[in-house]
Amino acid sequence: MQRRRFLQLTSASAAFSTLRRAVSFLAVTDNPMLEPWTGPHGGYPRFDKFTLDQFKPAVATGMDMYRAEIAAICASSEPATFDNTIARMQNSGRALSRVIRIFGVYSSTLADKAVQQLDEELSPQFAAFFDDIVQNEQLFARIKAVHDARPALDSQQQRLLDTMYRDFVRRGANLSPADKDTLKAINGKLAALYTKFRQNALADEENQSLVLTSEADLAGLPESVKQGAKSTAEERGQPGAWMFANTRSSIEPFLTYSTRRDLREKAWRMWTSRGDNPGEHDNKPIITSILQLRAERAKLLGFPTHAHWMIDDNMARTPEAAKTLMMRIWKASVARAREEIADMQAAIDAEGGGFSIAAWDYRHYAEKVRKAKYDLDQDEVKQYLQLDNMREAMMWVAGQLYGITFELVADVPVCHPDVSVYEVKKHGVHAGLWYFDPYARTGKISGAWMSEYRTQETFVGETSPIVSNNSNFVKGKPGEPVLISWDDATTMFHEFGHALHGLSSRVQFPDLAGTNVKRDFVEFPSQLNERWLPTHEVLTKFAVHHQTGEPMPEALFAKIKKAKTFNQGFGTTEYLASAIYDLEIHLATDASIDPAAFEKATMEKIGCPPEIAMRHRPPHFGHIFADDGYSAGYYVYIWADTLTADAAEAFVEAGSFYDKQTSKRLYDSIMSVGNSIPPEVAFRAFRGRDVDTDALMRDRGFPTG
Repeated sequence: MQRRRFLQLTSASAAFSTLRRAVSFLAVTDNPMLEPWTGPHGGYPRFDKFTLDQFKPAVATGMDMYRAEIAAICASSEPATFDNTIARMQNSGRALSRVIRIFGVYSSTLADKAVQQLDEELSPQFAAFFDDIVQNEQLFARIKAVHDARPALDSQQQRLLDTMYRDFVRRGANLSPADKDTLKAINGKLAALYTKFRQNALADEENQSLVLTSEADLAGLPESVKQGAKSTAEERGQPGAWMFANTRSSIEPFLTYSTRRDLREKAWRMWTSRGDNPGEHDNKPIITSILQLRAERAKLLGFPTHAHWMIDDNMARTPEAAKTLMMRIWKASVARAREEIADMQAAIDAEGGGFSIAAWDYRHYAEKVRKAKYDLDQDEVKQYLQLDNMREAMMWVAGQLYGITFELVADVPVCHPDVSVYEVKKHGVHAGLWYFDPYARTGKISGAWMSEYRTQETFVGETSPIVSNNSNFVKGKPGEPVLISWDDATTMFHEFGHALHGLSSRVQFPDLAGTNVKRDFVEFPSQLNERWLPTHEVLTKFAVHHQTGEPMPEALFAKIKKAKTFNQGFGTTEYLASAIYDLEIHLATDASIDPAAFEKATMEKIGCPPEIAMRHRPPHFGHIFADDGYSAGYYVYIWADTLTADAAEAFVEAGSFYDKQTSKRLYDSIMSVGNSIPPEVAFRAFRGRDVDTDALMRDRGFPTG
């Protein structure tokens, strides 16, 4: 199972998304970062006009503009109503929102030293600014007055009112003045720590690598992997060598194919120790501080732990509900993993290896067992998976399901030459812009994610969404296709599912639109979109050999289908180990947790096989320590996968994953409604009933009893 980070906004201000989304229609400054996004294709950010020195004045001006808008709302002598308070709040802070989103692009994809320094400076400012808004007593009194009056509103207006009121309460609007000051100080400290955590992990990714200088060191590696490593070495000033960057997309292929066990161990230890090295980039002390501050904040807000506070606003509602689901699956996944380990140990013994399997051996011998059991070679599969073709495949599927098309445009400025832009149309009518940024580079965080430059709305005119997908593939030689693994192709479809969720939105208010849904629901459309990659229609049309142009043979497609549940024990266990750790450490009440000791104790407590490491070890676990977004919430992927497995069965029951009626129902019930209706209601509208959690067990080949 491959999952990647999903970013909506820069982490410094992710906790306050209700207060600053969408676009502006008034130009009040000559700073390009504050100007409305105009031009063809629905308008776009002018990256060709932006410079780094514009950020600080743009932030300062944007904050002043937002303060003035809030002050005008509070100064009104009229009784609070939806129109003069809630609607005006929804229309406030638009210029600042644009600056924040642009800075999110810089801090995640162009983070050189200057950007990192700016990030450190701005993050606490953002936190303090949005705390001031939440803690504005006059503003909250007006919001509360509207909420308590229960006026006659349409369904989306009522949903916006309830969401805004609940968000203010959850962020401390009801606290005493002294407690508000304490909360503001906590949030400022956390913002600075999140930035430092992210930058420490990035430093280890950029400054550490596995450099090989001998052909003998490359034993077992496919030609495509060697060529990618050679290109990376040349780009980083080491011609004649082979360099494997300290990122998942670079290290996983090495661990899978290298027959040099000593080098596999070296690569694995480097990769899993990001942020865990003594010195200035050690993230362990930062984690302890983050946990202490989060625990203090939760109690201040009236919750026993940070986990209770976070999950209270999710579908699960309680940590117990999340844990119950995970532990049910954990038992089955560990049992399957132990079977897989036995198979791999048998392969080692048959070779006369003379050693017990370790974590750095798992991927290598899993691939050998896959070949033995299913005659399936992942490197053979890779020869048919060209990055450009997979991009075209995703677009084609979107057209088949939702009538969405993509056309490459050359007149939209981008932040880096690697980025391409596509105009999105639905049934021939403009529907948004999609940016694609596929390649790794210095200053870009690792992994893959979707980000949202602009959220769809009809509140102030028809505003089309702008979204991007970002990956970290290694560039090949000019003119040569970039080949990707099956897992990487799955990840592309996953992140594109987030993009489609944002692009399909048809909601009035931006705070309720697109991907602005419950955290354990947002992964549902993306995980469901993965299901179209292994369809016969995609593989026969887009999976063509990079040299011969021949489509993937039916026999190979049949092997992929047959091996669908292979290695599910490993994939599920490594993910759940991280998710359980995340939940347990945020349920703990100890004020001075040692994250490494807690990791060891938790893995022993749940009986995690020593041959399997957490998918994300704590010192580089950006999902939960680089911002608040997924903290105490990494469980959401498995929660969403229960919805995904059940929804996929709807297409199976219809007889095709391209069934027009079912895909229309998915669009109407899920993809287009955002958070304008509760997620459980949306799912029920699609499926006709509540979720069947046994569908997940069936999907992974686990017993349902």
